[in-house]
Amino acid sequence: MLADRRNAISNVENEEDAISQTKLDLVNAEKAAVILQTVAQAVQQQAHLKLDAVVSRCLETVFEEPYVFRIHFDRKRGSTEARMVFEREGKEVDPMTASGGGVVDVAAFALRLACLMLSKPKHRKLLILDEPFKMLSEEYRPRVASMLDQLAEELKAEFILVTHAKEFMRGKVVRL
Repeated sequence: MLADRRNAISNVENEEDAISQTKLDLVNAEKAAVILQTVAQAVQQQAHLKLDAVVSRCLETVFEEPYVFRIHFDRKRGSTEARMVFEREGKEVDPMTASGGGVVDVAAFALRLACLMLSKPKHRKLLILDEPFKMLSEEYRPRVASMLDQLAEELKAEFILVTHAKEFMRGKVVRL
């Protein structure tokens, strides 16, 4: 009986030690989660600034009254979600209804380019795109062609476009 009591006391002490260790592990895990969230937010912010700069620059190059491209990060269900918006005069706008799909085409190209530039490890700076500016009005095509030339030179990037638009044909042209 005395041995059973000592054994029970020893078991209780072991369980109390395990509970204390688990509580300490929980505190450390919560601190680690805060650190990870802080670092993730900093990385997201840096990536956002780079994405925003590339997309906004491309929009400014093509359109007289450019949209401002923004990414809003929202915390939902324990993770961060990105919501991409276009703004003009401080208000969110839908570029599809405001001026057609050309704005979205330019922004989509710029996002692809920005992702390529941000990728690690560094990849060959090559984008292969099928009709990337199909919704773009003819009046903006010369500006986009000029933008492509500038970006290719500045970033040492190559663009292979499948297109029917003669304005985008540069370098080696393959007709099928």
